[in-house]
Amino acid sequence: MIKYVFTDIDGTLYSHTRREVPQSAINAIKALKRRGIRLFLSSGRNFYLIRKTGILDLVHPDGLVMMNGAAVAIGDLLIYKYPIPQDVVDAMIMFSYRLKFGLTLIEEKEGHINFIDDRVIDAHAKYGTRFPQPRKFPIPYDRTVYQMIAFCDSFDEALFLPHLHNCKAARWDEFAVDIMPMDSDKAKGIAAALEYTGGKREETLSIGDGMNDREMLEYTELSVAMGNASDEVKKIAGYVTDDIDKDGWAKALVHFGIISEEEAFPKP
Repeated sequence: MIKYVFTDIDGTLYSHTRREVPQSAINAIKALKRRGIRLFLSSGRNFYLIRKTGILDLVHPDGLVMMNGAAVAIGDLLIYKYPIPQDVVDAMIMFSYRLKFGLTLIEEKEGHINFIDDRVIDAHAKYGTRFPQPRKFPIPYDRTVYQMIAFCDSFDEALFLPHLHNCKAARWDEFAVDIMPMDSDKAKGIAAALEYTGGKREETLSIGDGMNDREMLEYTELSVAMGNASDEVKKIAGYVTDDIDKDGWAKALVHFGIISEEEAFPKP
């Protein structure tokens, strides 16, 4: 029996073409709540950026797996934190200056960027987000960082990634890639949430569309890739639903019998 649903936000629950959460998904989430099934938003965003979407006012989740699993919040309590080592952050800052690409450093409640160019502007425009406040990064860096975003192409990524100790990348745009510790991902955040709440892995379902959802989809008992996901993500998931703008999120829950079709698509 599924008791937990972990869902990505961008391109999964929140449509960037319509700038909204589909009504069918809102209906489905209300049905989950009536059944006592817990909903966790599992995102690459930090709390500030999740809140900026307005999604917290629509779906009222039971918890947040943030910054690709680097932090987990339940209510006002941060139950899990896994920051990036300072020497890795400092090395990444140096590469951003040498290779001349924008770098965002994401903290618990805010983030900063050191350089803005067309790649930064275009990547944020696609996802309807504003780039964070510019800041010249000191070395050594003076704040705790949970995630880094490099606004560069795959060639530059290949130049710096091998030199970052125990790090991996998850690309979400032609010119934007998340950088995180090798052993940090959304699955780790989910495991922390389950341990804290007393849940079991067999009681979980996850839904995602991007490469940063890979470990999450592999970890949960049931896994769903959105129809708009990449082919690689679709191969990982146990089930592929429809596109986000074709009610794919709600259709997935109906497919598994977690909610009814009438609940997701009530007749007027």
